[in-house]
Amino acid sequence: MVLSAGGCASTSPAADSTAQPLPPASPIAADDAASDGAIRFLEDKAREDPHDFIARNKLVGYYLQKVRETGSVAYLELAGRAARESLASVPAELNVGGLAALTHVEFASHEFESARQHAEQWRSFEPESIAPLVMLFDVQLELGSYEAAAVTIRTIEQRAISSDGAAFDVATRQARLAMLRGEHDRARRAYESALAAAVQLDPAPRETIAWCHWQLGETAFARGDYEAAERHADDSLVVYPGYFRALASRARALAARGDLAGAIAGYEHVSRIVPDPAFIAALGDCYAAAGRDSDAAAQYALVEQIGRLSALNGVLYNRQLAIFRADHDRSVEQAYEDASKEYSVRRDVYGADALAWTALKSGRIAEAQAAIRDALRFGTDDARMLYHAGEIALAAGDADVSRTYFEQALSLSPAFDPLAAPRVRARLRARGA
Repeated sequence: MVLSAGGCASTSPAADSTAQPLPPASPIAADDAASDGAIRFLEDKAREDPHDFIARNKLVGYYLQKVRETGSVAYLELAGRAARESLASVPAELNVGGLAALTHVEFASHEFESARQHAEQWRSFEPESIAPLVMLFDVQLELGSYEAAAVTIRTIEQRAISSDGAAFDVATRQARLAMLRGEHDRARRAYESALAAAVQLDPAPRETIAWCHWQLGETAFARGDYEAAERHADDSLVVYPGYFRALASRARALAARGDLAGAIAGYEHVSRIVPDPAFIAALGDCYAAAGRDSDAAAQYALVEQIGRLSALNGVLYNRQLAIFRADHDRSVEQAYEDASKEYSVRRDVYGADALAWTALKSGRIAEAQAAIRDALRFGTDDARMLYHAGEIALAAGDADVSRTYFEQALSLSPAFDPLAAPRVRARLRARGA
């Protein structure tokens, strides 16, 4: 099934309306003290009463909010413990809130198959609610169950017509589908609709609004508009100073615009806040592009260390680590094994791309060709994916196809990566393109 305009297209105005002026970015006061106070209160209640499932369900919500705000895996582990204790106390049949909490935790922990099963169970208990459908759709996309996702999104859109407060959830899911199909303008419009819906909420959700600005920046970067990407990251930081996602995206935009020193400073800053392997690898790449090879090597070693810190880290960062290793020709057999194992369950286009790239680097050319065809099957317009396709075609001896993919990658996003983009230009120069 192709997620084309006839197969999974939205019929709601959120994705089709013309661009509206964005609401201006303005600071939103932090409520950290209130949130931390609520967590302490609920933790005390949970300790005092092992059967207080309501306190535990509320704790999961607060912990997951902390994950979104801080990127801390520790809060994710706490959320998982609270959700499982809730259901151990009162079973799902009498505790749908606990089931919903566990489903959200499993999704955030990349336990996607368990999340799918529990989302289905949640839906059976609340067949008229839109919430389990939204979670089910998210899981289906992560698992690459695109036919099922096409059915689910249509149901969500139909339910949203009569559901208060559903505009944000609908618009963000439409945006994800648009990006999957390579429809960047459509995705931008959908994220603009999501932002417009978010700013109408009371109280204003700081992280959610900052996230919308950040996603607009990610969409702009994907289509090569680096000035807009930096501007949206700045807007996100106006709303939520220190927001780690926006800090990293701003650093990437600076690198793409040629400000390598600014990018390095930005990545150094965000890596101190959240030691995410993607941020640390990007910092290493910026060091390498600046000729600071020893500094780059230190960051690359740190990426490997973080992946081994805990079992949860290994699950969360499995795909990132596989791509990182393939990018830098490190432990390529392990990278291939990890990508292959994950793709056996999580068969989305980005997993296919990871499998293709690691298969190439481990010398499995035919498997890489098959996997990259799978990755590109919906027309996903991603410069890094097109770069991988070009390298695979080149290794297979098809220079003309390789050149086409390389040209498409640079046309879409000419500075998509500080190391890979110059490599693509060098490949084209060598072939007189």
